[in-house]
Amino acid sequence: MLQGKRGLIVGLANKDSIAWGIAQAAHKAGAELGFTYLNEAIEKRMRPLAESLQAAFISPCNVNDDDSLDALFKEVAEKWGKFDFVVHSVAFAQKEDLMGRFVDTSRGGFTTAMETSAYSLTALSRRALPLLNENGSILALTYFGSEKAVPNYNIMGVAKAALEASVRYLAADLGPDGIRVNAISSGAIKTLSARGIHGFTDMLHIAQERSPLKRCVSAEEVGNAAVFLLSEASSAITGEVLHVDCGYNIMGM
Repeated sequence: MLQGKRGLIVGLANKDSIAWGIAQAAHKAGAELGFTYLNEAIEKRMRPLAESLQAAFISPCNVNDDDSLDALFKEVAEKWGKFDFVVHSVAFAQKEDLMGRFVDTSRGGFTTAMETSAYSLTALSRRALPLLNENGSILALTYFGSEKAVPNYNIMGVAKAALEASVRYLAADLGPDGIRVNAISSGAIKTLSARGIHGFTDMLHIAQERSPLKRCVSAEEVGNAAVFLLSEASSAITGEVLHVDCGYNIMGM
């Protein structure tokens, strides 16, 4: 489905990342991939994974730094010229803001979470736009805590709600250029960032008990859905949030 396509994966941290499930599925579907990393510690974990998929390049990128973003897309232009898709798998909130009460979120904690988890999609999209081929695709990752109040998800839920609104506004902006923008709302998966949420193990158990399929989703399943949204099989879909959560979001109780 992605044969001959080139795509940038932003936010691969380790083998447990949802981004890794997406990268594997995209590679299997025929895509050539480039990857970014935030710092040396993350690079040590993700580089062997990226290299196992014959990565076209593995570049540093801090999504909160404009110079870093400019340098990344300069390299993308030099390596590829034009390319076909971006996967945004970036989110961060301070640990103390992922426990207790949302009302206690600090101003700095709010700003950090919103800038890293939501604004970064806009910053990436603006720089990607001149380089994306027509029928290109931008894909973000979100979670049900954007729609409902989930204990301890707190500021990240607010940031993900902003991310989903950004998807809609970016879809409206970039549609005339032939670029689609969508998001996947994945069910709970035991990733590095998820483990920072107080009570995350309980979230997994509840998802398994209450979802219609009586299990949790896998990163591989999210990856398969991502390939659909990144490919021309979804050519008329934009501005949407696709739930890939074993049906958990449809349940009232």
